[in-house]
Amino acid sequence: MGLSRLAALHGVATSFSPSADVTVSVPDDTVTAVLAALGVDAGTPAEVRRSLAAAESAAASRLLPPTVVVWSGEPLPAALTGLPAGALLTVDPEPGTAEAPSPLRMRVLPAPAPSGDAPTTPSWWTEPPLGVHRLAVRTPDHHHATATLVVAPDRVPQPPARTHGFLVQLYSLLSERSWGMGDLSDLADLAAWAGRTLGSGFVQVNPLHAAVPGSPTDPSPYRPSSRRFPDPVHLHIESIPEYGHVAEPGRTALDDLRQQAAALREAVLNKGALIDRDAVWALKKQALEIVHEVPLTPGRRAAYCDFLAGQGQALEDHALWCALAEVHGPRWRDWPEGLRDPRSPQSTRARAELLDRVDFHCRLAWLTDTQLATAQSAARESGMAVGIVHDLAVGVHPDGADTWAQQDAFALGMSVGAPPDAFNAHGQDWGLPPWRPDALAASGYAPYRHLLRGLLAHAGALRIDHVMGLFRLWWVPEGQPPTEGAYVSQDAEAMLAVLVLEAHRAGAVVIGEDLGTVEPGVREALARRGVLGTSVLWFERDWGGTGRPLAPEKWREDCVATATTHDLPSTAARLTGEHVTLRHRLGLLTRGLEQELAEDAADTAEWLAYLARLRLLPEGDGDEEAAVRAVHRFLRRTPARMAGVWLPDTVGDRRPQNLPGTWDQYPNWRLPIADAEGHPVTLEEITASPRLHRLMAVLREGPEPPTAPPGARPS
Repeated sequence: MGLSRLAALHGVATSFSPSADVTVSVPDDTVTAVLAALGVDAGTPAEVRRSLAAAESAAASRLLPPTVVVWSGEPLPAALTGLPAGALLTVDPEPGTAEAPSPLRMRVLPAPAPSGDAPTTPSWWTEPPLGVHRLAVRTPDHHHATATLVVAPDRVPQPPARTHGFLVQLYSLLSERSWGMGDLSDLADLAAWAGRTLGSGFVQVNPLHAAVPGSPTDPSPYRPSSRRFPDPVHLHIESIPEYGHVAEPGRTALDDLRQQAAALREAVLNKGALIDRDAVWALKKQALEIVHEVPLTPGRRAAYCDFLAGQGQALEDHALWCALAEVHGPRWRDWPEGLRDPRSPQSTRARAELLDRVDFHCRLAWLTDTQLATAQSAARESGMAVGIVHDLAVGVHPDGADTWAQQDAFALGMSVGAPPDAFNAHGQDWGLPPWRPDALAASGYAPYRHLLRGLLAHAGALRIDHVMGLFRLWWVPEGQPPTEGAYVSQDAEAMLAVLVLEAHRAGAVVIGEDLGTVEPGVREALARRGVLGTSVLWFERDWGGTGRPLAPEKWREDCVATATTHDLPSTAARLTGEHVTLRHRLGLLTRGLEQELAEDAADTAEWLAYLARLRLLPEGDGDEEAAVRAVHRFLRRTPARMAGVWLPDTVGDRRPQNLPGTWDQYPNWRLPIADAEGHPVTLEEITASPRLHRLMAVLREGPEPPTAPPGARPS
């Protein structure tokens, strides 16, 4: 009981439910290891007793929780209304809050007599401006406490109207001028074309976070070195202003690098080669070294200095990690001991010794930031209602720049994953260390706030991968199987409030990837704050009733509706069953091929029959392309605020970009977009594709009727 009580006080669950009628206990060793990662000793019964006594004493004497959330215009939380009469509240506003340049002071008045009326804001309360402030309380009996006060609007911004757009993995989108993989110029071009030609409202891309360098580099965009800064591999070299001012012999060297890049592009597009991120970066880095020698103009220098000042210590740390990785390799735990601490004297000396390399990597971050801004400007100038939708990965690589620079914020020795469930009896270990909830709270959520602010700076919307992580995450101790993990809770109210606040400041929509097992109440909490969910057609069934496909009018409005995602088969592959045979070839099936094919065919046939009954799939028009269009007609009939079209679907691509459960067996994250015959296609060919235009015409037609036609049998 003592260990369970101690765990509960620190947000560590000692059991979990893989299904509604099953509860599984977490091993005591796991609970002890997770508590240790949170700085709590629980290795022996005596340590459990001491830690429990300390935790209970702290909880009993705590005047305020670490973070107090006030939703603007809503009743105050109990943390404030429960303060004793006469208590003095002092709010030190967040720096830069023009509405309240000086501290606010309020005296708690006695609570009025209870009444049957709805709760109202007490007369003594003066709401601070939106922001993350410091709150101090002193009671008449001289108790004192401080906390972070987050004052947030009640909801994030919403799309101005129902809209459609594209989902694409940027690296896979090669143009005729790409250096072997898609870049930010290609993104800007796609957005400008889609907005002007198709009336699209957004383009959603994979995470563009900085990767861990190496040979080979981990190609997954969901396992980055840093989520705070973008990867310069996405730069379009020729768009850098200094590129045009390179003199000889640099100009000849650049021309040679461009020819090598053209050979990389040719190999991918016409010779069956995979996208080679390392080879692309090797060429781009050489080019950037040459361009870096060109002095910045006074105006460009001023803009660069503003960027450095705005990013501050975080950028300096990131650039120093990049410079040290060039010398000592990308695994910072293997560096000389003094360099493993970013605040050590040795690291301070390294900042001076590697000043030129630190400046080089700072410059790359600035250049990438400017091209991100250009892409969003191109999207909005084309008429897009939202623009670029950026993606936030659920975590970072354990050996990357973020974990080195923010060691106190991460639970090193732990990994995020998923517990065993009906679909995966072995659970999942994603190899990403989680943030420590206590460290986030102690910092006023500074790492989280700064991360969001950077991502939202040039975004019309932000997609949050595994948005359930705002509420809890499955922690797996290092060396243990993912079945022996435990859920650790976040302060979800604080995480949501910071998210809503930063999205409000940026004027950005927020999309949560809420597929899979979701804790009860999570979707409702997200919807209340205006966070859109993710609904994938093949998963939308009447699970609480008939089990048949969910009628379009029963879909939720607050979502992005899609036919597939980067982790799922393309629509063509699902319709033809090719995704099943692919998994069979790779040994991923847990049952016989014939059984899997039959079950998959029955699922697909049921959907196609339903689409036909809805008159979305014309009789006699049963080819694959017509079925893909019917699927998207269905999406348009739902009330979803945003409908996303997987860009490879527009040209009939059958290959998934990522096949979960594989590593070397399948070329994850390295495939260019291809047509129905498997031939890679360029951005120019995609935009000219008759198949694409036939599909997108479906989404540009007039509004669908709100109800199903006679004869249809909705769920």
